[in-house]
Parts: sequence; structure tokens; C-alpha cells
Amino acid sequence: MFSSLWSTAPPVDPNAPNFHPVSSAYPPSELYGELEPKDTEWTCPGGFAVETQVWYNILEDGTSVMCQVIHSSVGVWYPTIQFTFRIYNPNTKETTWKSINVSNFVTPPPGLDKRSSKADQYSITHKSNPGSEYPETYSIRANLADDLQISLDINRPSGAHGFKVGKGPKGGFSYFGPDAANAEGYVVHRFWPRTEATGIIVLKGQAITAKGPGMFVHAIQGMRPNLVAARWNFVHFQSNEHGGISTVQMEFTTTDQYGKKGAGSGFVSVNVGAVVLGGKLAAVTAETKWPDTPQEEDVEVASRATHSKTEPDSDTGYAAPTELSYRWAGPSVFPGATGTVDARASVDVGSPDAYKGLIEKVDVLAEIPYVIKTMVNYVAGTKPYIYQWINPSKLVVKGPEGILPGLSEGLEIPGTLYNEATFIS
Repeated sequence: MFSSLWSTAPPVDPNAPNFHPVSSAYPPSELYGELEPKDTEWTCPGGFAVETQVWYNILEDGTSVMCQVIHSSVGVWYPTIQFTFRIYNPNTKETTWKSINVSNFVTPPPGLDKRSSKADQYSITHKSNPGSEYPETYSIRANLADDLQISLDINRPSGAHGFKVGKGPKGGFSYFGPDAANAEGYVVHRFWPRTEATGIIVLKGQAITAKGPGMFVHAIQGMRPNLVAARWNFVHFQSNEHGGISTVQMEFTTTDQYGKKGAGSGFVSVNVGAVVLGGKLAAVTAETKWPDTPQEEDVEVASRATHSKTEPDSDTGYAAPTELSYRWAGPSVFPGATGTVDARASVDVGSPDAYKGLIEKVDVLAEIPYVIKTMVNYVAGTKPYIYQWINPSKLVVKGPEGILPGLSEGLEIPGTLYNEATFIS
């Protein structure tokens, strides 16, 4: 375990690149990597690593639902596995948040592969049905408290293919350290960019019908979380118009230690995303933002999350966003439709003392397992926070006419935008 803390073999050139972003590893025509079954299998890595599977959905009344399993390793200590769940109703402003350490975690469960897992408190079963309208499903069953039970089926529509950035076993991976082949750490994301949930959530004796679109991500941070990133941005947009419209985007910004010219050249942003139009995967996007290098407007590929307006937040000490904008642009992967897909969305979330659609400001150190909190050496005074919002928004999108009628002239699609902004240091 200590090899990840202290290296006795520094790089020959201290100014050599020590970060290798997935967003710069592939040309535009090779951004779309099809998911293979093993891509979403649990790996349960040792050392300092966090692996997670997360399902986000937006129900018909606008309610936000999140189910998450987190596998956290801290060196030679036995891993901690958490199941977290949150439901937020924007109409009543009521939030229910539950995070429990589960017992007797197993993957794979008997008769299944490692895309499934179970513990005493839950079971998540991956089911395949090739050639059908929904070729893959996750069935989530959980008993998290006397007043909270979950029974959900998360279905992937046949046209909304899962993806990673880049094909093959190295697709999706950003590597930390001077030698990517013997990396000090890594980050990888694999996505289902659109899902459809059906089922029931029993909360405080009331049965809530859970039906609505969403997305799924399987992610691994293969090093200590405070070394991976200083910032994160995440967004997904959902609409049932035009046969199903979704966008998803995940961005992390490295610490100052990892960049193009070694330590001190960091704060590199890696952004990956996708656009689903008419219920089918239409484009995969990926872009690297190097520090002090402006991003041009007229580009073939763009994948950007921007805090377009900010204000100081006295609660957290950060320059918190009051307006956020997102852009996706990339070559069409829609069958028979060549050209570029370009989509944009923005959201005004109000000021920190009167946020619109704020679900929660999550105090990260209050939520992560105690053993990790004591082992991860955050800089003194650092307060990691995650801002989470859900608001109505519009997606403005242009692209080849063969994807959707009117798309070449541009469509403005109303929907719901869920977004997170995470500050670590």
C-alpha cells in the first residue's frame, strides 16, 4: 500500500508530462467506444481506490432519485461498501437521504457475473435480453430502513448504447504519473447515457411510483481522492420529447501536481459526455482544457462545463456558481446521419443565499466512511463540498437532419437538468 504514497524512483525529467487525459487520447472519429460486458463489472481494486455505480433518474413529477453503491479501499484495511440513496421532490422541497455501510457484500452473486452484486441490505442484478426493446436491465432491491424500501428496474433502451471514450480495454482511462503504462493512478468512467426507470419506492409508509428517464455511470478513482481532482462537474439533462432526449457530462480538474509539464502544471480539466437524440446515442464528446489555453468557439469537438457566473458562499468559502452552462459537440454516431451534433444548455441556480432547485450542499467529509476520512490527508482547512441542483432547462441542439426532423435548423427542447459542482481544494 505504501508504494502509492512514496515513490523512490522519480521521473528522469521533472518537467515531463505526468498526466495523460483520455480526452486527448483519441481523434474525433474514435471517441465512441462501445461498452463490453467486462467494462461494467465490479473490479473491487485494492490500494487506495474508490469504485462506484450510480443510477440517476428524474420521475414524471420532477422528483430526483439517486441510488449508489460505493466500494472504498484504504490500503491493507478491509474495504468499506456503502449504499446511498436520495430522493428529492422539488414540489414539496422534501429530501430523504440515506447512507448505510452494508454487510456481507458479494460480487458476483451465485449464478451471475460481476455486473451484479448483493449484500444483506440490497441486491442489484444485471439482466441481459439481447435483441429486445431493452437489452439490459439493472434490478435494484433494497431495504435501507424500516421506512424505506426500493424496488426499481433501470432499463437501457436498445438505441441508447452504453459508451466510454475510446475503444478497447484502455478506453475511458485517464492516467496519472510520468509513465502511463505503469501509472501512479487512474480515473475511468463508463456510461449508459439514457435509462428508463420503473418500480416503486416505499417511503414512510407511502408508495411512490418511480417512472422516468435517467442515466447510469460506473466509475473508478484508482488513487487517493484528494490527489485525483481539485474540482468536479457533472450534469445530465432529460426530456421525453422527440422520442427521448438526454445529455450527460462528467468533468474533473486535476490538482496542481498533475499536468503537461509535471508538478506545478496542473489544473487540467478532462470532460467527457454524450448526446442522445430520438432515443438513440447521437454523439460522444471529450475535450481537454489545459490551463492558460483558451478554448475556441468554432470546433468540431467540444465538451465543456462552465461556471459562467459565481458569488462567494459564506457557508463553504468557495466562489460558488450562480449560473452554469454546458456544451456538447462531436461527430454524429447516429446510423446513416453524418455531420456534427452541437448541443448547449444553461441554468440559473440563483445566489448562494437563495438557490433555485438546490437539493443539498453535501459536506463530503461528513459523509465518507470514517476509516477513509482518517487516512486521506486532506490539506488542513480544506472543506470538500458538493452542490446539487435540479431545475427546468432547455437544450438547444443542431445536427444532421437524418437524426430528427428540424435538427439541421436547430431545436429547443424543454426538459429537466440535474447538475453537481464539487469543490475539493
